[in-house]
Amino acid sequence: MPVSPASVSDVASGLRATGYLPGESTALVSFLAEQLGKPILVEGPAGVGKTELAKALAKYLERPLVRLQCYEGLDEAKALYEWNYRKQLLRIQTEATDSGWEKVQDDIFGEEFLLTRPLLQAISSTEPVVLLIDEIDKTDQEFEAMLLELLSDFQVSIPELGTVESTTHPVVLLTSNNSRELTEALKRRCLYLWLDYPALEHELEIVKLHTPELPDVVARKLVELVALIRDLDLKKPPSIAESIDWARTLLLLGAQDIDQETFRSTMSVIVKHRTDLDIVLERVGGKLVVGQPVAG
Repeated sequence: MPVSPASVSDVASGLRATGYLPGESTALVSFLAEQLGKPILVEGPAGVGKTELAKALAKYLERPLVRLQCYEGLDEAKALYEWNYRKQLLRIQTEATDSGWEKVQDDIFGEEFLLTRPLLQAISSTEPVVLLIDEIDKTDQEFEAMLLELLSDFQVSIPELGTVESTTHPVVLLTSNNSRELTEALKRRCLYLWLDYPALEHELEIVKLHTPELPDVVARKLVELVALIRDLDLKKPPSIAESIDWARTLLLLGAQDIDQETFRSTMSVIVKHRTDLDIVLERVGGKLVVGQPVAG
């Protein structure tokens, strides 16, 4: 049975129970989206938990997650629906020779021949879902325009069948890494949430949630190091997920501190470019002293 939160605090505690620690604005916007039936546009750098928020909401609200991963060149056929042309052709070939085209046409443009893609799947679902439209900024403005009907009225127009209206409105999240400016028409239809890298204490709480056995001194030093590394001019700063991966790595290795040797041997868990490795070793590695906090 899908959950319907009664307050912002319900959403905050529900997300925490799934392992996602929301900020105050995250819990508020998520609550409003469920209550008002408005989509959420979630923007921010890569790796700050935008996709994970959709997964956590689906888990908390006890709804299936329907995900559309966007990419350059994505079109309606891959996002919305397309016709099963092979099946249609077979039906045409097997129809009686005296069947008129109108009869055949009516026959082959039925739901039996429709291949539903994520957007139509979410709209036509008989149970409420969470719809994640991931990295919408990778598509073009034509694709955004196609989304407007769905986001405004939760319906999809199919020329051959008519309008498919949602009977159970999905909770919709659109994520963007802010690589391009989205259209005002799209933004008007959405609630807005900006997610950034968490403050040090918040990230420490996240790390401890996922690796409670990690010594406190190691966990704090880890988030201090990650914060320093993110301040560098890198091709790819460490994500929150990579902070958690590093914490799990250190826990598996039985680390009681992060010294220069431990840092050097495990740094590839959070730094994924060769040039970034050199920069981090030079700028951060030399600041490590056993038993001492990281120098700023």
